[in-house]
Amino acid sequence: DVVHPKMRRHIENPRIILLDCPLEYKKGESQTNIEISRESDWSRVLEIEEEQIRAMCDKIAALKPDLVITEKGVSDLAQHYLVKQNITALRRMRKTDNNRIARATGAKIVTSVDELKESDVGTGCGLFSVEKIGDEYFTFLTKCKNPKACTILLRGPGKDTLNEIDRNLQDAMCVARNVLFSPYLCPGGGATEMALAVQLAQRAKSDIDGIEQWPYGGVAEAMEVIPRTLIQNGGGNAIRTLTELRAKHTAGLTTWGVDGEKGVPVDMNEYGVWEPLAVKLQTIKTAIDSASLLLRVDDIVSGTAKKSE
Repeated sequence: DVVHPKMRRHIENPRIILLDCPLEYKKGESQTNIEISRESDWSRVLEIEEEQIRAMCDKIAALKPDLVITEKGVSDLAQHYLVKQNITALRRMRKTDNNRIARATGAKIVTSVDELKESDVGTGCGLFSVEKIGDEYFTFLTKCKNPKACTILLRGPGKDTLNEIDRNLQDAMCVARNVLFSPYLCPGGGATEMALAVQLAQRAKSDIDGIEQWPYGGVAEAMEVIPRTLIQNGGGNAIRTLTELRAKHTAGLTTWGVDGEKGVPVDMNEYGVWEPLAVKLQTIKTAIDSASLLLRVDDIVSGTAKKSE
C-alpha cells in the first residue's frame, strides 16, 4: 500500500520513478561526531537533516512524477514533502518486483536522486490503483502500452489450496516453456512408454543374439510400469488391459494409452493428452543412468569385462 494515507490511490497515466536508494536522512559514509555546546546548535542539526530530505524530494519533484517506488525506506518527513507535491510513494519494494515494474512501465531504476533524468521516468503504464483483496492492500499497474512482465494473481480458500494451485500453475508454465523451446510432443497416458517397451522387446527377439537381449528386455519391462500404474490408479484390471494395450501397439497403433480416470485403453489423438518430448527424453536418460549407477555400485555387472570374452 501507499506510505501515507493522503497519497492518491488511483492515478491514470502515471509518471513513474523507480529508486534503489532511501528517502531518509543518511549520515555520511564515515560516521560524523558532533559536539554540541548550545541549545541552538541542536535545532540546527535537525534543520540540516530536514534540508537534506527536502533537497532530495525537490530533485524528485522537479521531474513531476505521480508515483515514486523505492527499494529502501521513506522517512515521515519525506512522506510529508511528497504529499505536499501530490506524489504517491511506495517503499521497500522487492528487487525482483522493481525490475519487473521497470520492464512493464519503461522506467529505469536509479540508484541516487542526484542522477535522475527525464529519460528515467516511466510513462508506459495506463493506470495505477490500490485495491483491497481480503485483508491486504495490493498495488496494480495495469493498461501498460508494452508490458514485458506480468503478475498472475491466485486466490483460494486456504493456504494449502493456494500452495497446491501455485505448484500446478508452475508445472503448467514449465510445460509451456519446454514446448516453446523444443516444439515436439509425444502421446501421454503411458502410450510413449508402451510403444518403447514393445519396440525394445521386438528388437531384443529379432535383431540381438545372446546375453545382450537381457538389458533390452529389462528396460522394456521397466517401461511398462507407467501404463500399469495408470491402469491401477484408474481402477482397471492391470493384466487384461496391459495385454490389450500391448496388442494395439504390436499392430502399429502407437498413440494408444490409458484413460487415467477409467483405466481403459484409449487413443491419445482423440483423448488429447500430450507430453513434451524434452521431459520424456530427460526422464528416460535419468532412469537409465540411475540404474547403471546402482549396478556399478553393487558390483552385479562388472564394469571391466573384456570385450573379447
